[in-house]
Amino acid sequence: MRTGGGQRASRFPASIESRASWLAASITLLILSISYGAPLIVVVGLKPIAAALDTDRSVVALAASLVWLGTGLGGIVMGRVADCVGMRSVAVFGAAMTALGLAVSAIGETWALFLGSAVLIGLLGNSAHYPPLVTYVSRWFDRRRGTAVALISSGQYIAGVLWPTVFEEGITRFGWQATMLGFAFVVAGAIVPLALFLSPPPPPSFVEPASGGTLRRPRALGLPANLVQSLICAAAFLCCVPMAMPAGHLVALCSDLGIPTGRGAAMLSVLLGCAFVSRMFWGWAADRIGGLGAVLAGSTCQAAAIAAFAVTQDEAGLFAVSAAYGLGFSGIIPAYVVAIREHFPSAEASWRVPTMFFAGMSGMAFGGWFAGALYDHFGFYAPAFVAGALFNLANLALIGFLVMRQARQSRLPAVSLA
Repeated sequence: MRTGGGQRASRFPASIESRASWLAASITLLILSISYGAPLIVVVGLKPIAAALDTDRSVVALAASLVWLGTGLGGIVMGRVADCVGMRSVAVFGAAMTALGLAVSAIGETWALFLGSAVLIGLLGNSAHYPPLVTYVSRWFDRRRGTAVALISSGQYIAGVLWPTVFEEGITRFGWQATMLGFAFVVAGAIVPLALFLSPPPPPSFVEPASGGTLRRPRALGLPANLVQSLICAAAFLCCVPMAMPAGHLVALCSDLGIPTGRGAAMLSVLLGCAFVSRMFWGWAADRIGGLGAVLAGSTCQAAAIAAFAVTQDEAGLFAVSAAYGLGFSGIIPAYVVAIREHFPSAEASWRVPTMFFAGMSGMAFGGWFAGALYDHFGFYAPAFVAGALFNLANLALIGFLVMRQARQSRLPAVSLA
């Protein structure tokens, strides 16, 4: 086996990974740590914004949820645009649109909140950051791709640790509109200079995953390739519905239970902080057990934690469940990226990865709105968390099927294409 491995290594060039790869990943991490703060202002200020606009909580939650939908939809286009004009220009454009979206949202009208959140921050702003930047960084790595994707995806959780308490303090002192305007200056002033350091990735390595190869394959896991893509997208939607519920409603849930808003914001920071801490573990796991295996393990942990939210009412218990939830769900989305890169050629990543993100972020959008709608109907959040657990079980069924297909294919004898 060692001889064969040595012969195989001698036929291919060295890894494309270098110090420049980690520099690109570090810059991307900083950009995402800032850009992902923008949607959190509405999450932290859900109740005061709803009161100021004289509307239902589900309406404000819908505006926040549409950021995810816009990010996913716009990401499909932005991935192609980044291939044409370069990641640097796309990232600068995204920063400008996100800052503009915050300014428009701060006008103080319901229509402005939807326009600023869904269109400017989501469709044109964050869509130019997360989906194309993940694809961009994945092209800098071939051996430790899972670790690198997990690292940059942690920008969402760094934002979750850093910004909620800042926003809560800003809203308390200055109001939610002034907080949005202030953060607009932060987004434009920080992301634009960082984007100028984004260099073009190296050309693809000849070392491609065995299941993807360097040739366009019509099949994956023994099934039509686009069917596998569709199943992965469906699974991403199903797991992201419950994923959005604690992230979007935890602060409001705490307030309903008599827990101070500051504690609720701290609880959200704990959830996302634990997600950040564990994400590198999940990246390491994806590099060793594969993307689909990591999705299955992470989704199982998420299902258990989301069910626990339905029966936990005290502050200490919610802190514990939030921490457990963060530790479990954090590796799911990066693992989907690794799974796509494992089973499809690199040339298709610019549309397959953003398409998966669109499906997942559609689930985030639906889940955030659905939890608010169930709250408005029942007057408490337990039914939303129960519904989230059911969506998670459906996700486990789909991913379990794909994992079994992968195990079956790995037992089949290799077929030479020569």
